[in-house]
Amino acid sequence: MADQQSNNGYYIICEDVFKIYKIADLEVVALRGLDLLVREKELMAIVGASGSGKTTLLNILGGLDNPTAGKVQVGNRDLVNISARELGKYRRKDVGFVWQQTGRNLIPYLTAFQNVELPLTLLGWSPRKRKQKAAEMLDAVGLSSRMNHRPDRLSGGEQQRVAIAVALAHNPPLLLADEPTGELDSHSATNILDIFHSLNEAYGVTIIIVTHDISITGKVDRVVTIRDGRTSLESVRGIKRGLEQADQTVSFEEFIVLDGVGRLQLPREYVDKLGLKGRVRVLMEEDHITVWPERGNNRENGK
Repeated sequence: MADQQSNNGYYIICEDVFKIYKIADLEVVALRGLDLLVREKELMAIVGASGSGKTTLLNILGGLDNPTAGKVQVGNRDLVNISARELGKYRRKDVGFVWQQTGRNLIPYLTAFQNVELPLTLLGWSPRKRKQKAAEMLDAVGLSSRMNHRPDRLSGGEQQRVAIAVALAHNPPLLLADEPTGELDSHSATNILDIFHSLNEAYGVTIIIVTHDISITGKVDRVVTIRDGRTSLESVRGIKRGLEQADQTVSFEEFIVLDGVGRLQLPREYVDKLGLKGRVRVLMEEDHITVWPERGNNRENGK
């Protein structure tokens, strides 16, 4: 995978991104000043409720939709001010897609091997190179023994593994997966997430998984939560090491995201527990701020 990390150290930069859909006389705001930074070779997830804007963001990053306003940069490409020709080239060469519906990923009358080989044929790869690459990718997802089966002879989990092989066959630096485990049982879903992890390490591809399943936290390096069209929370995976070298545990740090104009979204459970509504009181401490309900004159009365 080519090194396309931008000068400021991030592969993907989204700043104050808006997306407004116009339906007849109505305007639907899907993204409301969203900010996001992604490092090259990162394995991350974007989670959020239905309608939060996560799939809209994925479509913009994949060049399938255009933002209404803001900055979107992937590698050295400015996806806001890009020509149609360059955008088409970006979609063909720089991005791989995996969708929730297996029927959208695979051609039903082709075998697994032929499905993986097809995009390489369209890109003009030689027969020898594309056959070698198709075999390599099917082996990487654990389906060498099933390469001559059509999708209807494969389980749902196996179909998604073929879809991942198809998405990565042309060596894109970015893989976007929209609810890739949404139609799978828990065992198959875990297997798919493990494959994403192994491919991220083996090929150095940047992987962004969109899902509503918060259990994905333990399978990725970072989870970004989108709420009401903005990034609201981040959970970052880390390793705590003990006195012995083998004594280590996985830990997660959670952060509230402060956007470019100083806005933040408190977690819903905090708001509900404290009864925060309308105006709230804010106090500047030496190294932090304190927030409590307006009804109290001080923090003790506000509890």
